Amino acid sequence: MPNFDVASTAPLHPLARQALLAALDEGWADPARLYRDARQARLLLDSARESLATDLGVRADELTFTASGTQANHLAVLGLLAGNHRKGRHLVHSAVEHSSVLHAAERFQADGGSVTVVPVDSFGRVALDAFEDALHCPGRSPGVALACLQAANHEVGTVQPVARAAELAAEAGVPLFVDAAQSVGWGRVEGPWSALAASAHKWGGPAGVGVLAVRKGVRYRSPLPADEREGGRVPGYVNVPAIVAAAVALRASRQEAAETAARLRPLVRLLHERVPALIPDVSVLGDPALDDPLRRLPHLLTFSCLYVDGESVLGALDRAGFAVSSGSSCTSSTLTPSHVLAAMGALTEGNIRVSLGREATREQVEEFLRVLPSAVAEVRAQLTPTAPRSSAQGAIVVDVLGSFCPVPVIELAKAFEGVPVGGLVAVLSDDEVAAVDVPAWCHMQHQSYEGTAPASDYLPGAHGLAYLVRREV
Repeated sequence: MPNFDVASTAPLHPLARQALLAALDEGWADPARLYRDARQARLLLDSARESLATDLGVRADELTFTASGTQANHLAVLGLLAGNHRKGRHLVHSAVEHSSVLHAAERFQADGGSVTVVPVDSFGRVALDAFEDALHCPGRSPGVALACLQAANHEVGTVQPVARAAELAAEAGVPLFVDAAQSVGWGRVEGPWSALAASAHKWGGPAGVGVLAVRKGVRYRSPLPADEREGGRVPGYVNVPAIVAAAVALRASRQEAAETAARLRPLVRLLHERVPALIPDVSVLGDPALDDPLRRLPHLLTFSCLYVDGESVLGALDRAGFAVSSGSSCTSSTLTPSHVLAAMGALTEGNIRVSLGREATREQVEEFLRVLPSAVAEVRAQLTPTAPRSSAQGAIVVDVLGSFCPVPVIELAKAFEGVPVGGLVAVLSDDEVAAVDVPAWCHMQHQSYEGTAPASDYLPGAHGLAYLVRREV
């Protein structure tokens, strides 16, 4: 099965596999002890640390190993906030950070801190003017203790202007933390950032190895209990063989990055061109500058299809032999929209992310494009519920209260079949996703979104909101 989901986790790099097997024999002992096997393990650990630090652009003594990228993000955000508490109790982060950063921010708020969320544009790129304003914010009390900006987005592949953001943060005297999980396999993160985190399984290393780099001079206080290992930041025993394999994988990925990117960008361009031509009512997301490494990752493309839920399309594609992922709002576990797509003002339903690995071929992409239209059509054919419609206050009322996405936009589209130009449709919904998807549908279909009103204005006693859409064409 072609794996088109390496943004979630990449297969182990062949060289990393060899290194892991060798290190299991040579690096099994406790590197903190003094006997011969332990000293051998310590040599392997120190060598791996030096290699990773060089590739990340930091000193070896600035690098700490964690159990995962998520843990590294948590430790970075909470530890930097604690270390800089005298500057203030305020955190600034972009609207599209990884959920682990957002959860750390929620923890900070629950403990009495305050947060500013910086918006992004329709491509998912942070608004630097708003970012700079949030750093300074004259008269703010408490002051800003930390800013966070990811290096590249995990859902749509947009590369953030980290170097410039780091300069702005440095000018404001605010440390900048960078979640670089999606980008470090492609190259070094430039700029005067203060701390950086990443995860080895994203670049072809083994799972269970996160890295946290905190530059010298940056105030940091671990939120965990004290421990003598790893500089006191992360208690517990480090996995030497896995760390060795992670270092080998990152070095190999960096050495292959230019060649791999040059081979994968044309495949992403093929998807970018063909998906909208093959499937009606689809929106391709992220920055359109497919060949610019400063604006988007080379291997990732995301698109959203109207009138389907992403999980169902994943199942259809899985049966066709393809592994992809979805940031769909309609996952069975949460029924909440992707915060990244919502921040972009993009359609959250029917979201499919394709991320190509180093082994991906044009033949595989062509086959994916062959099976994709039938997979989407199969799901669309199953999602045809009928909601009652009536006329009130001169509007066509679409009552989808109690229904989840993508039902609201399906019924909206069906209602439009009988609406004259200039006519108004009121979509009654209590699903929070409708606040994102109805405006996105209007943008895609060139109709006018006129805001909301209480649902009870159009259906007495109804709860929820009425989303108002005017037919323009």
